[in-house]
Amino acid sequence: MNSSFAHAAYATLPAQQVDAKLRGVRPISDLLQEASHQAVDSRRLFHGRGCLYPGYEQVTVDLFAPVLWVTFFKAPEDADFEARVIRELAEIAEVHALAALLVQRRYLPDAPAECVWGELPNTVWACRGQAKFTIQLGGRQNTGFFLDMEPGRGWLEQRAEGKRVLNLFSYTCAFSVVAQMAGAVSVVNVDMSRGALNQGRENHRLNHLPTDSIRFLQENILKSWGRIRRPGPYDIAIIDPPSFQRGSFVAAQDYRKLVRRLPEFMAAGGDVLLCLNAPELGEDFLQALVSEECPDCYFVERLTPSPDFPDKDPNQQLKLMHFRYQP
Repeated sequence: MNSSFAHAAYATLPAQQVDAKLRGVRPISDLLQEASHQAVDSRRLFHGRGCLYPGYEQVTVDLFAPVLWVTFFKAPEDADFEARVIRELAEIAEVHALAALLVQRRYLPDAPAECVWGELPNTVWACRGQAKFTIQLGGRQNTGFFLDMEPGRGWLEQRAEGKRVLNLFSYTCAFSVVAQMAGAVSVVNVDMSRGALNQGRENHRLNHLPTDSIRFLQENILKSWGRIRRPGPYDIAIIDPPSFQRGSFVAAQDYRKLVRRLPEFMAAGGDVLLCLNAPELGEDFLQALVSEECPDCYFVERLTPSPDFPDKDPNQQLKLMHFRYQP
């Protein structure tokens, strides 16, 4: 990261200049002031989607230093709403010596993004401690790095040393990078998308990690259990499927097909992290499903959601459920 930004990020923005709604739990300016002199972890600065800030349910603000990334999920009823939000955020970006403010409008076809202030650097990464991850700001809905998954990455980091890890629905393999940096013996990444796995390989190269103990399998997971089982048994499995992907996976119908396979590839005493980002399905959905399909797994805990993603209803939040396989 540009060191001049890291040091300049300590400028103070008078609180009265920040719209009260956009402060969230704490002022965005205060969150930026906590940035390390060495690196700035990517994070969500404002989460309107949690329905705690009336009128701002369609707004999120993320920091991928030195860029602020604001997303509007719904067309505003007030024609001046977006302009006001952008103006406030541009003031914040300028005071904190950020490089650019990007806006994505998810409610428009193809979710276009534009730079509305500053100049976008040639390369922007998601940062987590010493790790960096390639992202795409604009051009598609997801950046390639899910900020709300940080509790899961921390969970894996604490227990990956010396372990064999399975990363199902690996996307761009952020879990794999975390596991290898934490000392995992091996990681098997499985995803249907060749592009996502290629980005995962690039994430390993970006962090100077060898890939001789890392596998990248492009597979339809529900139909490829032989190749998935072969490198096992696994000490840790992370299962993070899409909640709804037409033609490939629907959580309400297909998640049980994953869970019933756990005895085929898990080592005794192994840890399983089941992830579910479907607001309509509560944590009781996963607990009941595991009880029915894999009774040798017992529930350990639900990971505490990231405080950067507050929600009026905890069941609407990302569910990260830790189970242990003990036959």
